[in-house]
Amino acid sequence: MTVKYSIFTVFFALVALEGPAQTKLSSAETSQFAIPESLRNEANLAIDRAEKWILKHQQEDGHWSSPEFPALTAFPVWALTIDGKFKQAPVEKAVAFILRNQRPNGSIWATPGEERKGGGLPNYNTAICMTALHMVGDKKLRPAILDARKFMAASQHAGDDRYKGGFGYDASTDRPYTDLSNTYIAAEAMRLTESTEDFRHEGIKVSKMDRKALADYVTRLQQKNGGIIYKPDESKASSKEENTEGAFRSYGSMTYAGLLTMIYSDVDKGDPRVKAAFDWSRKHWSLDTNPGMGNEGLFYFYNVLSKALQAMNIDLFEVGEAEKQINWRTELAHKLISLQKIEPDGTGYWINPESRWMEADPTLVTSYALIALKNALN
Repeated sequence: MTVKYSIFTVFFALVALEGPAQTKLSSAETSQFAIPESLRNEANLAIDRAEKWILKHQQEDGHWSSPEFPALTAFPVWALTIDGKFKQAPVEKAVAFILRNQRPNGSIWATPGEERKGGGLPNYNTAICMTALHMVGDKKLRPAILDARKFMAASQHAGDDRYKGGFGYDASTDRPYTDLSNTYIAAEAMRLTESTEDFRHEGIKVSKMDRKALADYVTRLQQKNGGIIYKPDESKASSKEENTEGAFRSYGSMTYAGLLTMIYSDVDKGDPRVKAAFDWSRKHWSLDTNPGMGNEGLFYFYNVLSKALQAMNIDLFEVGEAEKQINWRTELAHKLISLQKIEPDGTGYWINPESRWMEADPTLVTSYALIALKNALN
């Protein structure tokens, strides 16, 4: 079964015509040769160990981790199917579980979550689930994806305030604000599933997001140093950054999330906002920590970093003050391989000792790492 990556293919072709965003960037001729064969073999062994570990931990009803959050089942589906090679039966069981949680309005989330603050996180769960369903590549899933797209398009905040253009947890609850984590995940879901709209019945309105409003939202989150924060009035890194006229402190995961969201918003690679965000990331390059956050959200960081740099269509660039040239694909592959924990039965997983943002959950973290490692290889 083959997954089509039409959005990325078109984007990469356009970027190749535009040329480098700045003189510090240099593109490898193809990413196929970006990783040495010996490292590629090690990475593939790590992937095989992780896939076997994930399959070993699937529950009888098809879910992983917690049935209260369908996204925690969708992430392993995404990780298993992103390269188009997967075992059919476990994925089908997981898909059936996800579909059992789809509501009449197209959203995908679990009933037990209705009482928690945020209304069960319908936007977050729906976005990740619809992307995972799309990755499976089964045409029978198109109606479910189209229904989810309709829900997500309607969830983009249209109010005339600082949150306009973004996505949040659920505007109908006491968490109506929008934030970049939800926004990037929603924008990614809408772009990656966009081709499904070709199969909507004639005469039915196409579901789409307002890309200009989306780009404007990210612009409001970008600081003077080029880095990007969580939401207009908050950075998870700290309250205010020192000696920068009260600016919020930027950090790695949100800067890459903002960079990727700008790309999904059709902001040109040569746009000053894209250049500034990438330049901040280049100067603060580290895989030992989530820059600005230590180990908090570390595997989320690896995951979004791999997507953003893949979308930038570059392999080599200079980092830090010394401007040392690195290949992000080899650097990330080395790091993830070194962090994998191997079980006595030969399977392997990843986990973050820092538990914030659910990264004490090995299924979630292993899914993040698998997606990142597969992105590094492709």
